[in-house]
Amino acid sequence: MAASRALRDFEPFCHLQPEHLTRLEEAAIIRKFPAHFHVFNQNDPFTGYLYLIREGTVEITLLTTGGEELVVDYRREGQHFGCTPIFSGEAYTGGARTARETECFLLPQQVIIAVCDAEPQLRQYFNNAIVARVRHLYADIVASHSQKALGRLEAYPFQKRLSEIMTAPVITCNENASARDVARQMHDHHIRSLVITDADGAMVGLVTCRDLISRVLSQSVDAEQISARTLMSHKPLALPPSTYMYEAMAFMIGHRIKHLPVVEAGHLLGMVTMTDLVRHRSQKALLMLGRIEEAQDLASLRELHDTLVQVADSLLSETRSAPEVMETLSYIHHGLIRRCFDLCRQQLAAEGQQEPDIRYCFLIMGSGGRREMLLGPDQDNGFIYEDFPDERQAEVDAYFIPLAQRITQALDFIGYPLCEGDVMVSNAAWRGRLHDWRQRIADWAANPEPHKVRYSSIFFDFTPLAGDASLAHSLQSIVFQAVREHPGFLYHVMQLNLTHRVPLGLWGRFITEKSGPNAGSLSLKKGGLIYIVDCVRMFALEHEVRALTTLERLKALTRDQVFSADTAEHIRVAFEALSFLRLRNEISLLREGEKPSSTIDPTSLSRTEQDLLRSAFQAVSKLQNATRSHFGKGLS
Repeated sequence: MAASRALRDFEPFCHLQPEHLTRLEEAAIIRKFPAHFHVFNQNDPFTGYLYLIREGTVEITLLTTGGEELVVDYRREGQHFGCTPIFSGEAYTGGARTARETECFLLPQQVIIAVCDAEPQLRQYFNNAIVARVRHLYADIVASHSQKALGRLEAYPFQKRLSEIMTAPVITCNENASARDVARQMHDHHIRSLVITDADGAMVGLVTCRDLISRVLSQSVDAEQISARTLMSHKPLALPPSTYMYEAMAFMIGHRIKHLPVVEAGHLLGMVTMTDLVRHRSQKALLMLGRIEEAQDLASLRELHDTLVQVADSLLSETRSAPEVMETLSYIHHGLIRRCFDLCRQQLAAEGQQEPDIRYCFLIMGSGGRREMLLGPDQDNGFIYEDFPDERQAEVDAYFIPLAQRITQALDFIGYPLCEGDVMVSNAAWRGRLHDWRQRIADWAANPEPHKVRYSSIFFDFTPLAGDASLAHSLQSIVFQAVREHPGFLYHVMQLNLTHRVPLGLWGRFITEKSGPNAGSLSLKKGGLIYIVDCVRMFALEHEVRALTTLERLKALTRDQVFSADTAEHIRVAFEALSFLRLRNEISLLREGEKPSSTIDPTSLSRTEQDLLRSAFQAVSKLQNATRSHFGKGLS
């Protein structure tokens, strides 16, 4: 039949088994459409068919905020359109209009799904097409935001070269040095990567903090017995000193690296990190970091905190990655909180309070622990102490209780509100020795009552901010052990965290609040972002992933084949898109003198932005379903 021959000419059907191709051929309907005919319109219910163009041309359209139809793409002979609702059954996110007389094959949804079940690569093909579309929408919206913000950008030269911003001279280490020597060098020089050289002093590799964690600490390897040569990434990518900042940024993002040696004629001249590039693009960010370290009182820190919105606006206008902006903002937040902590200790010392001779660590949790802070974070913090004898408890409390109270009050003063759930060092439940924390965490895992599960969701995203970081590393091992010993715990986490679904209804309509101050709005955080964070955290706990940020965890889980590369990419793009929309909304509210919020009226978005939001929520919904399926097997 002609249909059979034609279907063999279409991607991806040309790769199907003969019996599956025959099934599609028998189900296919041939239909002609006249020129300028609307096959379907944006927001129309799904027709139930995938359209393959046998002959002719089809315009893909989107509606502008004014209701005008805008052509955004063309599909020609051999291509398809209308695939987005095939697996969701939701309304069309764009329209399709013939540019001339067009003949199409119409393939029924139920037959396509049946063939996809038999040949998973077909489903993967359509998933990839949807991911590419979401990525394209996100890139367009961010580019549009950056273009609109050009007039507000500070006049800091983006044309700087690496030679002007690189760190030099570069700290190096011989390839025969032990992992312990590498770690000591990095600690002593406050750096997160170390260039490895051979006997002649030539660069042969690079070791990062992540390498030490993943290949030494997490593997319980003797740090004296493993060499830098074994640890390092061989022949690291490098660029010459004449490279412009924007070129280096594109290069590093494209290769997914955060540390870049600067080399000329084989000679190592300097080192640049992704944080360097992001910081140097904004005078405000760069100057702010220096002023934080110099601040001598809380009033100065409060003034600096109040300027964060300008820094965020500049960064978001200059970059194409919302997670990069969040990481930079978190770096600044951490600096403010750490300096506040130091000032509180200095105040106690000036009052004659002596710090007990014990090891301790000040933790930050939640979004701060994940390095995903935006513009209105509250406090989530705690203390870990080493395991001292019971008889020293009174001595420890005499110092750390007043310090904890002073810290929470000081942070509230400079701009970090008190936690409504009282997850703060001033609450005895968030202070304790390693032994105390072991018992606490074991109780959460063994008796997963709702409030304990909520505590764990905040606490398990912790990172050390001051004091002895090794205590935090030991605590992470305790967490993994508890989850390992109580596998049913993650089932209860899933049950509580995935009680609700994304705010997307029939035909892809947004579900908004019906009454109250947020009537007509939805929450980007509670409706989408929190589910990505929670789901990825659950898998990270199960697989004992030590990475902190959601995207780093996702990358590690993909490497461990928990998620396919395509699924992970879909989640990543959704996370970035939702984070971008949320951050942009917070900046807008703060500029209008209002409190930052993740609540947004979807009708205030452009059609393209609504399309992006809808696609992001669909990706979150798929992640929720996968998480329910995996952890919903019940108690084991």
